[in-house]
Amino acid sequence: MKLYEELKWRGLIKDVAGEDIEKKLNDEKITFYWGTDPTADSLHLGHYSSLITAKRLAKAGHHPILLVGGATGLIGDPRPTAEREIISVEEVNKNLLGIQKQIEKIFEGKAEVVNNYDWIKTFDFITFLRDVGKYINVNYMLNKDIISRRLETGITFAEFSYTLIQGYDFLHLFEEKNCIMQVEGSDQWGNITTGLELIKKKTGKDAYAFTMPLVLDANGNKFGKSEGNALWLDKNKTSSYALYQYLINSDDKMVEEYLKIFTFLTPEEIIDIMEKHNKEPHLRLAQKTLASEIIKDLHGVEELISAQKISEALFSGNIKELSSTQIEEGLSKVPTFELSEEKKLIDVLVDNKIVSSRREAREFLGNGAININGEKIIDENLIINSELAIDNKYIVIRRGKKNYYLIKIQK
Repeated sequence: MKLYEELKWRGLIKDVAGEDIEKKLNDEKITFYWGTDPTADSLHLGHYSSLITAKRLAKAGHHPILLVGGATGLIGDPRPTAEREIISVEEVNKNLLGIQKQIEKIFEGKAEVVNNYDWIKTFDFITFLRDVGKYINVNYMLNKDIISRRLETGITFAEFSYTLIQGYDFLHLFEEKNCIMQVEGSDQWGNITTGLELIKKKTGKDAYAFTMPLVLDANGNKFGKSEGNALWLDKNKTSSYALYQYLINSDDKMVEEYLKIFTFLTPEEIIDIMEKHNKEPHLRLAQKTLASEIIKDLHGVEELISAQKISEALFSGNIKELSSTQIEEGLSKVPTFELSEEKKLIDVLVDNKIVSSRREAREFLGNGAININGEKIIDENLIINSELAIDNKYIVIRRGKKNYYLIKIQK
């Protein structure tokens, strides 16, 4: 299966510009670009869905230019409902460095990373109007979906002009680096076509582009969003374990699509995995494969092994197999209490509201429903102190099958 056909099979092509784009992708070695604005110091899983397509093209022999928008980030791409909050130059530059390092790691240092501020800063306002603004009709801009949707509520001139800057980025890379194709998520189609229009009017030549559909979860929400919070690619912002848990809980209806989009497994391998998964869906083979492939690509094999170990230990209750660092990672969102002096177990349970009363504590203990560091405890007078702590730092209490609590030893 040739590259273009595989991209279509994976559901990675939505909008296309350029009649012979299939030939360009299948039979030639071209330079293309993908871009993002540094609105945070890390990319998130939503970015990764299109970034991995860029990596797929790179693996096929095409040359990737990955643009981080130091200039466009100072303005902000128009949102459908309201103006973006302007962020400071200092924050943009900080975010830019973080994202650049992330991209270089994901592409193993084999991608060309550029900052559009390096060429936009050379423009004065009059020159930009003459060299760029003159070639794009206002009516053309008003017909852009993202702009037309904001006309009733209002759109600032800065936001309105954003598409001109991104369009010029494409022209600049086209002229300076022979970059003939742009690859983005489908929400960027309006900005992409501005670039194509500018290239055509200023050079008389054609360029190419394609977009990928936005990836959604089973509820129609953007993939990678959890209760309104992004799942960051930076493991210090979203741990490998948290990412692993999100992915292995992917809906059965969506997991085949995600395997196609997010992994480098061959079509044959994906078909085989799905056949096995559909026979025994409770084993979650497809979800585990998805999580494994993404975390290996982003963070490496050691992080994957650690995430799997945490997941298995919390499921089985074998807490003592974990280090204090892994406990911090796996139980970062459970209720956490501090212990500065030794106490009896029943007092720890009641004082920290792990149970509602001493009577309830005795019921849980009598039923064998209280575990300390993975061991069933029935003695209400067990002394809880640093001697029980893993790495002298943490004691893990489990009530029932799923309710975890973390006791942090204060020295």
